[in-house]
Amino acid sequence: MTLIKSISGIRGTIGGEIGKGLTPFDIMKFSAAFGIWIKQHSENTKVKIVVGSDARISGEMVNKIVTGTLISIGIDVVNIGMATTPTTELAVTKTNADGGIILTASHNPKNWNALKLLNNKGEFLTDIDGKHVFNIADNSDFNFAQVDDLGKIENNSSFDDYHINEILKLPLVDVDIIKKANFKVAFDGINSVGGIIIPKLLQALGVNDVIKINCEPTGDFAHTPEPIPENLTQISKVIRENKVDLGFVVDPDVDRLAIINNDGTMFGEEYTLVAVADYIISNTKGNTVSNMSSSRALRDIANKYGVKYSTSAVGEVNVVDVMKKTNAIIGGEGNGGVIYPELHYGRDALVGIALFLTHLAKSKKKCSELRSSYPAYYISKNKIQLNKNINVDEILNKIESIYSKKKADINTIDGVKIDFEKEWIHLRKSNTEPIIRIYSESCTQEKADLLAQDIIDEINKIISI
Repeated sequence: MTLIKSISGIRGTIGGEIGKGLTPFDIMKFSAAFGIWIKQHSENTKVKIVVGSDARISGEMVNKIVTGTLISIGIDVVNIGMATTPTTELAVTKTNADGGIILTASHNPKNWNALKLLNNKGEFLTDIDGKHVFNIADNSDFNFAQVDDLGKIENNSSFDDYHINEILKLPLVDVDIIKKANFKVAFDGINSVGGIIIPKLLQALGVNDVIKINCEPTGDFAHTPEPIPENLTQISKVIRENKVDLGFVVDPDVDRLAIINNDGTMFGEEYTLVAVADYIISNTKGNTVSNMSSSRALRDIANKYGVKYSTSAVGEVNVVDVMKKTNAIIGGEGNGGVIYPELHYGRDALVGIALFLTHLAKSKKKCSELRSSYPAYYISKNKIQLNKNINVDEILNKIESIYSKKKADINTIDGVKIDFEKEWIHLRKSNTEPIIRIYSESCTQEKADLLAQDIIDEINKIISI
């Protein structure tokens, strides 16, 4: 069993022993701690928190514990039921709530769930704020309400329509041109909330020919839920056999977007953001941001239009922070996460779909042709499992020293990023286990793999000394 506290919230496997899995006791403890923290930071006499969840089998159970705990400490709850992460984020600001909790373990398997915590802007908590919440939980610093001061629950399932309507209002979303393109689209909802809202969005955008795959929100995922190539064979086959123009796949909470070409090949999760940024910046000049493990192709797009490209540490909250500091108009992460501040500061597959379809329709190209128009980079994603007694920071420091002598461009904002003229490699330690994650990118897959292997060999030499 697993229970992990991180910048992304509290996630774990359902059941098991207290403190070793996401048990009802742990759910209550962290819900109460978050509620107390929100009350400490709110200027409102009566505090309000929005709660939404993906379609996981454990969702109803977790929702009842979370909402019950919040009203027990005197907080009003707007329970929006099954909803995407970006929909929940928008609901926080729409209702002028003091915060939000999204019940989702994102791309993790069905036996996982999580509490993702939002502030009053509908954005994820900073690392510092998250640690304050964890401290309250660890100290059991709770003060529950008297009977006359209990909170109330309001059930409101209208926010899917609100989310879609806000997307349709965006100036760079052109419904008319999407309708005229008469796209045939396949969509895999991975048996979660995407299966509810994405078909509605496509219909609102004028896409009437949709092949729906795994759209029943049962929470019993038809395949491994992370939207990466090895998990997308079903939709690729459907596209090839049915002459589909393109396909979309999301993760269970719909903040990541994968695109599949008209020939069933992968557009590439790294290139979701690249294509959307290309469209945005070509129409509205402005800066862009991605995390340090994302493709260099976004930098190339920024250079093409003469705008600034910046990098951040890995993690949505870090990307958003740099976006705000640089006044970026588009940003995100290379895992298919598109952040478009014109709508809100959160990864949002729905706005990604609307902007991409507009871009594709205006280009008058096939999806595979549009993909071929972008710089060709290949990423290798690896990790090294280390002994618990090994000092990971010491290893990263030695790698930094080795490559500094080779006059490479070194960045240590988040682990060690080594930039060469035509390729790069990024090493990051896990916050929860003795693992070094190693991402490398080059002009061919073979070169990216070899670059990663060179670093792995260096690390093994360091360990053996």
